[in-house]
Amino acid sequence: MNILRSPYFVPGIHAFIWVLLLAIPHILVGNSNFLGLSKNFFLVTSIYHIGLFYLNAYYLYPKLLNRKWWWLYIIVIAAIIIGSFRVKVYLLQLDPNFRLTDANSRAIFFSLIPLLLASMLFRLISDRLRFERLEKEARTEQLAAELKFLRSQVSPHFLFNMMTNMVSLARQRSPLLEPSLIRLSELLRYMLYDSNSDKITVDREIEHLQHYITLQQLRFSDEVEVQTEIFNECETCSIEPMLLVPFIENAFKHSIGLQKDPFIHVRLQVKEQLLDFSVKNNYTKENNSRDKSSGIGLMNVKNRLQLLYPGKYLLDIEDEDGIFSVHLKLDLS
Repeated sequence: MNILRSPYFVPGIHAFIWVLLLAIPHILVGNSNFLGLSKNFFLVTSIYHIGLFYLNAYYLYPKLLNRKWWWLYIIVIAAIIIGSFRVKVYLLQLDPNFRLTDANSRAIFFSLIPLLLASMLFRLISDRLRFERLEKEARTEQLAAELKFLRSQVSPHFLFNMMTNMVSLARQRSPLLEPSLIRLSELLRYMLYDSNSDKITVDREIEHLQHYITLQQLRFSDEVEVQTEIFNECETCSIEPMLLVPFIENAFKHSIGLQKDPFIHVRLQVKEQLLDFSVKNNYTKENNSRDKSSGIGLMNVKNRLQLLYPGKYLLDIEDEDGIFSVHLKLDLS
């Protein structure tokens, strides 16, 4: 258990400081007097100062030190300092042996001021830490909600393309419809169950990619040259589900068209918790411009990478002379 996160850590620090404060008069003064002030006086005033510390930190400072009541706060603090001095002197003068001097009067008057300043500093630090904690919690909730929204965008967009494929095969009365539906059912099972997990194994994501590529190859047959190289040397590595398929989906969407000899090259290698993934395809401008939803999937996956792997990925996208390529390096540790 992390001691800093223990609910007893902060109260323990407070108790330690106050015990040390109460012990100082006994250590320094002993059985003698200091400036004509007994150790019992220091003990009683220290307990009194502790009470004022928390009164100022938890009530006076947060309630009064604002734009509206700042002047009242100054008056109250001044009244406490002056009133405390007069009460202490009055009680001390009940002892006929006590003599008020310039030295002990300064000690009596100024001893409270450092405690009040410390309580203000304590409140400032406490408020700052609480604000940062609430801000972090709010940011975490916002990221979780944003990620959930981005994931929800993946499934409808992906399903739309797949169902379009199925309709095309059905119209052709293709014998490939049945194996395509079987592949699609595997993809749906993945999307319904695995995609709800925070992370899945890289092997499971690779299996999903292979289902998708096979399904597309069943549709387009020899119309497009598809080359895949997949090497996974990290069986324990995990990854965000459905993170890689938008790149391949984008390649199939734009490489099938009017261009000659369309091709898609996919390479994935996982070694020592480093994922190296690349997709390359050719396209024509006519085929690219007719799809109004072009870029939705890539923008989605960029946002997910930024949310889930900040500072742990390198995404390089190039579009030159009719060749579109994506290269992703991702630290899975």
